[in-house]
Amino acid sequence: MNLALALRLALGAIVRNKERSLLTVLGIVIGVAAVIVTVSIGAGARASIDQQIANLGSNVVIVIPGSSATQGAHLGLGGAATLTLGDGLAIAHLPHVAAATPLVTLRTQVVSQYGNWQTQIQGAAPTWPFVRNWELSAGTFFSDTDVATSAKVCVIGATVASELFPNADPIGTTIAIRNVPFRVIGVLTTRGHNVFGMDQDDLIVVPYSALMQRLQSSNVRADAVNTLIFSVDDPTNMTGVTADVDALLRARHRIAPSALPDFSIRNTQDVASVATSTALTLQILLASVATVSLVVGGIGIMNIMLVSVTERTREIGLRMAVGAPGRAILMQFLVESATLATVGGAIGVVLGVVGSLVASAIGKFAYQPDLPSIIGALVFSSAVGIFFGYSPARRAATLDPIVALRTE
Repeated sequence: MNLALALRLALGAIVRNKERSLLTVLGIVIGVAAVIVTVSIGAGARASIDQQIANLGSNVVIVIPGSSATQGAHLGLGGAATLTLGDGLAIAHLPHVAAATPLVTLRTQVVSQYGNWQTQIQGAAPTWPFVRNWELSAGTFFSDTDVATSAKVCVIGATVASELFPNADPIGTTIAIRNVPFRVIGVLTTRGHNVFGMDQDDLIVVPYSALMQRLQSSNVRADAVNTLIFSVDDPTNMTGVTADVDALLRARHRIAPSALPDFSIRNTQDVASVATSTALTLQILLASVATVSLVVGGIGIMNIMLVSVTERTREIGLRMAVGAPGRAILMQFLVESATLATVGGAIGVVLGVVGSLVASAIGKFAYQPDLPSIIGALVFSSAVGIFFGYSPARRAATLDPIVALRTE
């Protein structure tokens, strides 16, 4: 018996028992669909995490102040005024630091001629767009001259632009921040929400000198900053630059190498590595659970093939009596079980792709089709059919023709 004839007989047997065949391959269908959906969701989630990390900036390292205690109350990281503009300038001159900017932040009400909106104000250096890898959709960013003169200029996010200027071009207009007029010179491109659900476009960026001198309360240390962020020229230099920054700040703050620092250093590579590792672990776990469904489906195929061998014992005996060798019988039933599993796998692939599209629409992340996982699931389902179909096929091939012909 050649393969084409065995395949035709297998398809005929499946078509004759459509309902039984469908119920038999249900485990395979569910398993393949689950594998494809979990892998696609995992790939989409990792891509979304990578995009969110990229939105933080290019190879960014973040330095935040340490904690402080006031009358026994510990404020936690960021609560102390331990970082200064001088620290930022010193970091900017380190080897492999591409650009650096201080960040001074406050949240307040902003008023335009069309309305008002409470948002975050960030005081930064002109290097902010490069460090944050954030382009402008209109206008320009402020310059070193604007910082030197504490110019009352600002660049606004897309959300602020839509709230304060719903039907007008904001470029060149004036907004009031704590009753101080600032001229809008640029609008940032839209970033959307981050992984924590925060609107990244709800902000206004001004020269740090303008914020510190014109908007900040007088009881705040004059040169203190909330954060220092800087970009490393190459990802391979991230570890070395982080160590250099730690040594530099310890020396500037007169902190011994063995003592706890009054600052904390974080980099986006560490965040990305942890997030991606977590997503991958969850993906592997879910895919492993889905693979169990394939094994269960294979057991179902083995059971139904055993039933099929029992039902067709006389047919098998008749074929052997007219000269069919045992290997032809073996091939027939192996092809039938493999075809059954492959058909189930194909149905599972279609359902898995549809399920992935639905999941990506609900989760609001881009669908990431993973062709190797689709092909792998289909091949694995066929292998499951062959593995679990071998025992029934072997049983059929070793039947005694005389006993088989006498079976009712």
